[in-house]
Amino acid sequence: MSDEMKGKVALITGGSSGIGKAAAFAFANEGAQVVIASRSEDTGEKAASDIRQSGGNAKWIRADVTQEDQVKTLVTLILEEYGRLDYAFNNAGSGGKGGWTTEIEEEDWDKTISGFLKSVWLCMKHELPAMLDNGQGSIVNNSSVDGKRGFRWDPVYSAAKHGVIGLTKSSALQYAQQGIRINAICPGWIITPPVEKILEHNPEAGNGMLLHQPIGRFGKPEEVAQAVVWLCSDKSSLITGTVLPIDGGYLAI
Repeated sequence: MSDEMKGKVALITGGSSGIGKAAAFAFANEGAQVVIASRSEDTGEKAASDIRQSGGNAKWIRADVTQEDQVKTLVTLILEEYGRLDYAFNNAGSGGKGGWTTEIEEEDWDKTISGFLKSVWLCMKHELPAMLDNGQGSIVNNSSVDGKRGFRWDPVYSAAKHGVIGLTKSSALQYAQQGIRINAICPGWIITPPVEKILEHNPEAGNGMLLHQPIGRFGKPEEVAQAVVWLCSDKSSLITGTVLPIDGGYLAI
């Protein structure tokens, strides 16, 4: 464990599993006080407990980041307890059913746009004022390789992830001269609970997935997490408005 981020506070939404949990551990390993936000108490408290048992500092707070009142309360609680917010990884996401454009139900459209795009906007809306009070801060938003290309099987998901990139770049321009850096990541096929679920039901699906990933293997959540921490750290102090693929060559094809 290092102390590069000692005394700093990092918020990770969707931090109870997968990429979010790996990022929570990575921030804690750099000495940051970690706040995990998620809807599930069982997995959220377990993730925070695991970090504490490993020697880090972590706390779980319940929040549905598609609801503005809950996001506002989340940031307020962080400021009341720690007095600051330095880093945020807006990672939480959820959506409705995908499918052909003409067959998607309006309810599923709204759920996907809310879960993957509106949620990022709401988080930044309340994270940014807290960071501005410090005169500095760094935000990383989780997009996807499907935010940089068309995704035949779920155009709404792709639209939401494209939106995250546009939101990231535009907001980065707004706050570049106020000490706030805002970037996005685009993971490829990473071994996360949703991917594991797909592979459990259809082991052969992995072969098709890896056709898109020239490196020839799935990514690990920890590999994504290290990039997120780097983007938040002073090591990337000149980087803002950037969209970083973490995809084993997926977007190079």
